[in-house]
Amino acid sequence: MHLSHVLRIAPSAAVCFLICSGCTPEESRSADPRTEILVSVEWLAEHLDDPDLVILHVGDSADYAAEHIPGAHHITREQLSRPRSDDADGLVLEMPEPEDLEQSLENIGISDDSRILVYWGSEWVTPATRIVLTLDWAGLGDRTVLLDGGIEAWKRAEYSVTDVVPATTQRRLTINPRSALIVDVEFVAEYSDRPGYALIDARSHEYFSGAREGRGKTGHIPGAGSAHWMEMVDDSLMFTSAEELERVFRAAGAEPGDTVIAYCHIGQYATATLFAARTLGHEVRLYDGSFQDWAARDLPVLADSAASNM
Repeated sequence: MHLSHVLRIAPSAAVCFLICSGCTPEESRSADPRTEILVSVEWLAEHLDDPDLVILHVGDSADYAAEHIPGAHHITREQLSRPRSDDADGLVLEMPEPEDLEQSLENIGISDDSRILVYWGSEWVTPATRIVLTLDWAGLGDRTVLLDGGIEAWKRAEYSVTDVVPATTQRRLTINPRSALIVDVEFVAEYSDRPGYALIDARSHEYFSGAREGRGKTGHIPGAGSAHWMEMVDDSLMFTSAEELERVFRAAGAEPGDTVIAYCHIGQYATATLFAARTLGHEVRLYDGSFQDWAARDLPVLADSAASNM
């Protein structure tokens, strides 16, 4: 299968105004890509009252009602996704229609002037990184950051939480989707073994190896390396060092400068792996249909010989 060559997208523009207000464009381009998109609780405490900062709490609504970072608005993955198809064979998770996403973001107070901080609540990392990637796809990646460690890191630092739900001021937002960020099966088939690209499976190794069945098939997409999303964070759900992340990506077959294409079961876990790749300066692509789409098409997979004999 072939796909006409896709224009490569420049790495996400720096959110230098978030971190070093007043930076020149030249300074923005030389900034550490990690600090452009991943911020600490200390940074958030300093900027908590910024009038144009919209804070998004990703997770369970009951947990949000009990406690959240002051000023945060509640959001779920489902609010920023295409509604699930009634078809039993339909994909579980897909990007929404642009006009629906625009309206959903306006409804939580995001406008053309907003800066956005995303954090996860009592749940886990990947729903939040899925939101971050969705915002990047919407053209808002240059003004969106993720809070390292989520609400638990905030509480460990003894910053206050609240149950007060902030008021929402709805203003105009215009999104400009980056269509090349999301790729399909034809792209994966063509670019999985092309120099300068690295296809990565973000599922756990038991699925990658074929020791456990996933979506009706055992194994992984040919040409893929393995980098489980949980390798991106430590036991406290803080992103690991750049050195450790580079080691993980090299082991999965991604060299510095490669464009990283990632997939998982349905398109959520892979977003944490892609977020980590962005902190290293990689351009990224998400196979949104992921292994669900690949398996539904009954395309070839590879499994470790040891796993296939179990």
